[in-house]
Parts: sequence; structure tokens; C-alpha cells
Amino acid sequence: MKTYDWIVIGGGIGGVALSYELARQGLQVLLIEQSVNLTGASRFSYGGVAYWAGTTPLTRQLGAESFTKYEQLSDELESEIQFRVLDLVMTIPVEGDVTQAAHAYAHCAAPPSVISPVIAKELEPQLNPDALGGALTCRHGHIEPMLTVEAYRRAAETLGVEVVVAKVETIKIQDGLGDRYIQGVNVHQVDYPSQNVIIAAGGLSRWLLSSVGVNLPIYFTHAELIEIAPMDPCLRTLVLPAQIQRLGLETLSSRPEIEHFWDQPGHEPMPSILDAGGIQFCNGRLLLGQISRTLTDPQANLNPSTGEMAIRTAIGEILPALKDVAGTWHRCLVAFSRDQLPLVGKVPGYEGLHVFSGFSNPLTLIPPVAQRFAAHVAGTADDLIVQLHPGR
Repeated sequence: MKTYDWIVIGGGIGGVALSYELARQGLQVLLIEQSVNLTGASRFSYGGVAYWAGTTPLTRQLGAESFTKYEQLSDELESEIQFRVLDLVMTIPVEGDVTQAAHAYAHCAAPPSVISPVIAKELEPQLNPDALGGALTCRHGHIEPMLTVEAYRRAAETLGVEVVVAKVETIKIQDGLGDRYIQGVNVHQVDYPSQNVIIAAGGLSRWLLSSVGVNLPIYFTHAELIEIAPMDPCLRTLVLPAQIQRLGLETLSSRPEIEHFWDQPGHEPMPSILDAGGIQFCNGRLLLGQISRTLTDPQANLNPSTGEMAIRTAIGEILPALKDVAGTWHRCLVAFSRDQLPLVGKVPGYEGLHVFSGFSNPLTLIPPVAQRFAAHVAGTADDLIVQLHPGR
């Protein structure tokens, strides 16, 4: 029976990038993804690469590395990912405080500029200037996430990564003196041996970790959005609110004093929020969103009609021409951590169990972090990876 150096669980952008980078280090890798067609956050991502938004030496460095990586990634993977740089317009409502909104971004590597509603409409003709007190703008990276996932996956397979489409039934663990030791995974009554298993399953990471008794500060929201089939070009920019409520939701719902709510289904640590925005991809497809809910059951029931109506109402305020365009409501899980930094590395108390999840800014951070992590475990010690350790 073949033994793998690493087994990666999760076939979204995190799992495929990690598999590719581990294989580049000469390691034997098995990638396991439960769905033939992805239905998670990679599938419904806006595709934004906020390389400019770092506020600490660590996130600024990763942002710079991310931009450099994406500029040549299509050539490296020998597949098109549609990387481009476009205008980001961050809306501020009429009743909003423009100065306060701008101040929140003052410490970014490249702070956005304040613009008037008139200039905002020049950048994005679909905007309703009467709904704006102002806006912020900067240049912003953008990719087609699913093309990028497919490109990483094909490149990984070219390097010898094996891919199994199935649900992991058991992570096999042996008790030892002190730490517990990973032995591999079981899928459809077939054992796949490995001394290293890494969970890169996005919003399902907490559930997978809890299945083996691990409790880490990693959480998930239920995101709701509307997908519109390819249509003639209408949006020139990526539109987001300047004051993104999702970040506050993540902070408040992951406080240590309410951690116990996440240990069982049926709770909602914080009320839902809606950040109205939209993006049009190079092929004409649009995404409008998004609602975020902190429901502790990953399979929680949602009401599609209610969610779609709320999104369309909010979109109607800022992008009125798109309010009633036919589209399909979707949902997915989005992982996050307690401090807006991912959890990357060995799980304390488990020899060979690792995690690669909780990215609040995933498309920006995943490519450089995956590359650094693979080099780190292959023998090139990296203090940056140590800073992302799950036990921090």
C-alpha cells in the first residue's frame, strides 16, 4: 500500500495551492476533495486580491509577495487565471462619516483615496450617486477563482499529486506517550497511510477538527449571494462598502466568552449582517452579495427567498440597474479566525496533524503562505509561518 508524505483534505483554493507547493518540494501528496463540482467559498468568491491592504509588517509582506506571485502565476501554472488590476470603489452612505471611513484604512500599505459621489459614478457608471455621501477608491487585484483552482490542480497533478474525490470518513490517530500520532485517513473503507494530514477545508475545517477532538479558534459564516449568468459588460469596478460589517461580525462572534456556542449546532452567536457589493468577471458573470450569518450548524437551514430579497433591496440602493436582473441565490461556508490571520501549521498535541484554514483575506494570502509553508516543512525554517501557528 502506497504511503504519502502528505494528505491534503480540501480541494478549494487553499488545498490545491498547498498540494501544488508541497509537490514542488518533491513530496508525495494525496489531495482529497468531497465534491466533483466545488460548492464552497472558492466557487462563490468575488475574486478580489487586496494586496494593498496590509496593516502590519507580516500582512504587508504577504500582500507584496501575493502581487508578485499573481503577476506570473498563469505562466508558472501554464493556465490562464485572468489576473488583472481594476478599480475598487468602496461606498459610503449619505449618513456615513467619510473622514472616519477613510481613517480606518490609513495604516494600509497603500491607503485608498477619498472621492466624491460624482467621481465614484465616473469610475462606476452603475452607481447611484444620490445614495452616497462619498467613496474610497484604490487599485485592486482580481482573478477568476475557479480558473485559478483548476490551474493549480492541473499543475499539481502534473507534478504527481494524486486526487481522490470522496468524503473523508475518519482521520486515523494512534495514541502515544504525550502526543497523539496521525496514521492517515479512511475514505470509503479504504485506508490512505500518511504521517502528515493537513486540513484545508475552509468552512468545514472546524467540523473536521472537532471530529478528532480538536478545538481550535476557527469558525465559519454562512454566506448568501446572487449569481447572474454571463451578460453584456455592466460593472467596470469591484463595488464594496467602505465599512465592511463582516470583519466586525467575525471579531464579535469569536470572543472567548462565547466560544462554547460553537461546540454545538443550533446557536447564532451574533445577528446576521449584509455588505452590499458586486463584481463582474471577464466572462460576464456577476456576483451580488452578500449576507453573512454565524449559525453554528454547518448544515443550517436558510431561507433563499428572504436572503435574495434582502440582497436585492440593498443592491437597489447603490446599483439600481442590477436590482431586478434575474439570478440564482447561492450559499457557502466561509472560514475565519479570531484575529483575521489564518491558522497554519501543526495542531498542538497531535504529531502529524496540521491545519491550513481561517483566511479572512484568502485569495491574497493563500498563494504566498502555501509556498512558504511547503518550504518550511521541507526544511527551510520560516519565522513568518511560525507566526501563523494554530497555538499562538
